[in-house]
Amino acid sequence: MSGELGSTAGEGPATAVANDTAHPVALAAFTATTFLSAMLLFSVQPLFAKMVLPILGGAPSVWAVALLFFQTALLAGYSYAHLVIARLPLRQTGLVHLAVTALALAFLPIALPDSWGEPPSDPYLWQLGLFATAIGLPFIAVSANAPLLQAWFAHSGHRQARDPYFLYAASNAGSLIALLSFPFVLEPVFGLTELALLWTGGFVLLIAALGLCFWTVRNRAPVAAEAAGSAGVEAVERAPGLMDHLAWVGLAAVPAALLTAFTTHVATDIASAPLIWVIPLSLYLLTFVVVFRERALVPVRLLLGLHVLSVVLALLQLSQVWHTKWGLTAALGLAAFILSCLVAHRTLYEQRPAARYLTSFYLSMSLGGALGGLFAALVAPKLFPEVFEYPLLLALSMACRPGALSGKGFAGSWGVWLIAVSGMALIFFMPIIGAWLGTDFRGWGAAAMVALVLALTAIVFWRQPSLQLSAALMMAATVILMHSSVHRGDAERSFFGVYRVVVSDDGMYKVLKHGTTLHGAQRFRDADGKPVDDTAPKTYYYPNSPMARAVAIAREAVAEQDRADGRFGIIGLGAGSLACLSKPGEHWRFYEIDPVVLKIARSPEFTYLAHCQPETDAVIGDARLTLAKEPDQSFDMLLVDAFSSDAVPMHLLTAEALGLYAAKLKPSGLGVLHISNRHLDLEAVLASTIPRVPGLKAFLLEDPLPDVSYDKIGSTIVVMSRDLELAHRFLRIRGARTLLYKDLRPWTDDASDILGPFLSKWRKDHPR
Repeated sequence: MSGELGSTAGEGPATAVANDTAHPVALAAFTATTFLSAMLLFSVQPLFAKMVLPILGGAPSVWAVALLFFQTALLAGYSYAHLVIARLPLRQTGLVHLAVTALALAFLPIALPDSWGEPPSDPYLWQLGLFATAIGLPFIAVSANAPLLQAWFAHSGHRQARDPYFLYAASNAGSLIALLSFPFVLEPVFGLTELALLWTGGFVLLIAALGLCFWTVRNRAPVAAEAAGSAGVEAVERAPGLMDHLAWVGLAAVPAALLTAFTTHVATDIASAPLIWVIPLSLYLLTFVVVFRERALVPVRLLLGLHVLSVVLALLQLSQVWHTKWGLTAALGLAAFILSCLVAHRTLYEQRPAARYLTSFYLSMSLGGALGGLFAALVAPKLFPEVFEYPLLLALSMACRPGALSGKGFAGSWGVWLIAVSGMALIFFMPIIGAWLGTDFRGWGAAAMVALVLALTAIVFWRQPSLQLSAALMMAATVILMHSSVHRGDAERSFFGVYRVVVSDDGMYKVLKHGTTLHGAQRFRDADGKPVDDTAPKTYYYPNSPMARAVAIAREAVAEQDRADGRFGIIGLGAGSLACLSKPGEHWRFYEIDPVVLKIARSPEFTYLAHCQPETDAVIGDARLTLAKEPDQSFDMLLVDAFSSDAVPMHLLTAEALGLYAAKLKPSGLGVLHISNRHLDLEAVLASTIPRVPGLKAFLLEDPLPDVSYDKIGSTIVVMSRDLELAHRFLRIRGARTLLYKDLRPWTDDASDILGPFLSKWRKDHPR
């Protein structure tokens, strides 16, 4: 295989023939069709994922599993394209593909299948089956276009036909535009139903464009083949071997897995919504545009240097004991993610084969993407109790550097073993040394110390990629095995996230966290260190908190009806704190989507349920699906206290959700929405959305206490009722007021976005 795979050297009679016989519209038709196909391929991903989100509780894992499906379906599409090109005469390939694409029209417009049942408690395979049933064939048909169009163009007789990989830039540009336009242009303007119809129209246009491209190739293929034969190209091209295919798979797998791991890492701390999801995916695609070309837009030597620095800094940040500000964490992680993808994709481009092996190259790439997605979305959550795959994949990105796996001499043998043994020794002996010195290394960052030593090693040996890889892997091992921001305490992991039970800095509280979000705390020691069993609710639920006051007012309304059997529904369990606001005679039912949370709340770690609701009435499943089965007008109070990461899941705040709550409340019932949030202006969203439900009156109650103690933490709630007098009782409470209306679009199941609430919150927190 030539050293300059992308060059056009050797122009002569063959090139002249190709230029003379090339169809004048070939380049424009193929570029435009590739662009349109990519736009459709990557706009359907956030579109359908958002359709599915409401029935899966808004968890970050929804997108991780969605990415796995898309990567696997892409593999199926590329496999189909490879078989068509390899097994059929060129004149038949277009006819077959046009027939398959036309058949996919039967599955449009995109929608959730009416017959699909409710998700189970562990819905990984359920979600994959749903995606395959609803959009499997259309997605596969569209995904096959990229290798098919490039293979057709290689037979077009055009002067650039010998190296059609440049069309991949058009493909990724279309993908990038589609992804960025979804949250910033399409989602704020159109509903899901309208977007599904627009996508169907684009799909019909794509069929026509494919027909034009194939007509161009079908008429020019014999001349193109003659031109290629006269140049003697086939005689000098080396067929790729097994090691070539394995290299392509590995170079594609690492950045694909890192995409999923990094997205999960980010989505856990903000909100699970397409705006958050599409940004890492857009940047991932942008890396192809930057480096998948003859001359990369960033000098390769600079790229390699920045990559080492970014990975080292990101792993050092993860090694810290204390959780730093989210902005720094995101910035370092983002830089390492982008540069890792750039390095891997540039190495992949430099190892591309000649055009005749194009489809097998893309097939290996898609296999790598699917394997990477499989590891990050399905294997890692079962294998690791915390998001350990993120630092591991950052370290493995060093294997994607040229020469990292082919070192010789010291760099390839003794040096690697020396770093590995030294790193493991430091990890093992640091706690022992700390105990011997009477110092708690965990408290002041033993992991950071070890990681710093290894980081300096990685930088010193910057000319020896194999040593850099070894040092980075030891840094990842440090972050995973020692106390760090990734390994912070006892953790359990489920489809819905990572839950940690940690002890507070003062040693007095056990705290339940999901990412950086607090889900409850309980005092288990007093100031003198003596054990206590304190069941008084803490954090957002302390006795005079907004939620406690709401419970008291709902209880008053029940007493005014000469009843003592009030019925309370709580969406979101957490540590079980709210259970201890109940009183004898009342019936409290908790709706919790994640059985792991119920397990933690019932464990010896927390005793709220054991003391206050020993026979806990808990319903497992998405609240909207389970609550819908309850009789109308059956609750005196419904309290929505569910959080996915730092935000209430979007589908629990739409007009349809509010209408459901209103239907389940008694005429004098009270609905309460806990909307404390760091990133989204949910007050403005509800001010626009609540008027969609006839008869509801709503007010906001804010408790601006600073987060200085787990005993009392400030919170914000919105209370709503059809009983105007009951709702007005909140106006007499200090901190209560009417909702502040802003010009935001109401949230519905069909149309909702977080860009508007995000910008509104930012302007509120940063006034001019």
